Amino acid sequence: MNDLIATQEPSLKRRWGAKMTDIVSSVWDSDIVYSLRNSKVTIVSFIVMAVILILGLGADLFAPTNPFDPTSFSLFDSEIPPVWTDSGDSRFILGTDIQGRDVYSLLLYGVRISLMVGFVSVLLSLVLGVVLGLISGYFGGKVDALIMRIADAMLSFPTIMFALLVSGVARGIFPKEMHGDISVYVIIFSITATGWMQYARTVRGAALLESGKEYVQAARVMGSSSARIMFKHILPNTISPVLVIGTLHIALAVLTEATLSFLGVGMPPNQPSLGTLINEGNQYLFSGQWWVVLFPAMVLVVLALCVNLVGDWIRDVLNPKLR
Repeated sequence: MNDLIATQEPSLKRRWGAKMTDIVSSVWDSDIVYSLRNSKVTIVSFIVMAVILILGLGADLFAPTNPFDPTSFSLFDSEIPPVWTDSGDSRFILGTDIQGRDVYSLLLYGVRISLMVGFVSVLLSLVLGVVLGLISGYFGGKVDALIMRIADAMLSFPTIMFALLVSGVARGIFPKEMHGDISVYVIIFSITATGWMQYARTVRGAALLESGKEYVQAARVMGSSSARIMFKHILPNTISPVLVIGTLHIALAVLTEATLSFLGVGMPPNQPSLGTLINEGNQYLFSGQWWVVLFPAMVLVVLALCVNLVGDWIRDVLNPKLR
C-alpha cells in the first residue's frame, strides 16, 4: 500500500502543478491583466497607491514615533526642518512641527485616518445607495418616487455645508469634552448622507432595465421572493458601474475629509489626518515651516490622483464600449 501511495504522489504533484500553471496562464492572458500590462500609468498608480496604503495601514510598524503618545516627542525638537537642509536632524527625515512631532510619523498616521474615513464612508454610501436603488427600481410607483425625491433633496446639499450643519448640531447636543471623539462620526455620516445618491440612481436605472427581462419574470413565476430576485438576480448586473463609482468616490471622500479638517470641523489635532496636518501647517507657513504643510499636501494630491487614475482604468476595463 505504501508503495502504491508513493508511486501516485509524483503523478498528483504533476497534475496539481499543471492545473496551477493553467490557472496562472489564464489569469495572465485575461483581458483585465492584459489591459493592466499595457497601461504604464495604471501600473505606476497601482504601485504608488499600494505603497501609501501599506505605509498608512502599517503606521504602527513603519513610523519612528507615535504622535498620539506625548512621551515620544519633545518641545526641544520643535520646528526642525527636513534632514537635507542645513539645520536638519538625522532623527527626523521630514522635520518636525511646532510641538516637536516627527512629520514623517504624522504623515503615516494621517494617511491611515484619512483612508479609514474614506473607505468606511464610501462603503456605507455604497451599501445604502445600492439597497435603495434596488428597492426603487424593482418596486417602482410611489416607493420609487419617494426615494428619488429624497435623493433629489440630498443632492441640493453640498457635502461641506451639510457637514458644517451636522457638526454644529452635534456640538450643541454633546458636551464639549466629547467633541473630539464624535468628529470622525460626523465626517463619516456627512459623506455617507451626501454620497449615496449616485449609487442609488445608477442601480435604479439598471434595476428598471433588468426587472422587465425574462429571467426576472421566470424567477417570479417560480416563487422567488422579492429580496432574492433583487440581490441574487438583479444586483450582479449592476456591480460594474457601482465599482467604478465607488473607486472614484474614495478619492473624493478623502479630499472631502481633508477639506473639513482644514476648515476645523474634521479630525481634532490629537488625531491628525492629512487635512488636519495641512490646517496646522498653514497656520505657521509664513513663519518658515513650509515642510509641515507641503508634505501632507503632496501625499493628499498623489493619493487622490492615483485613485482617480485607477478608477478610470477600471471604468475602461468594465465598459466594453470604451475598449
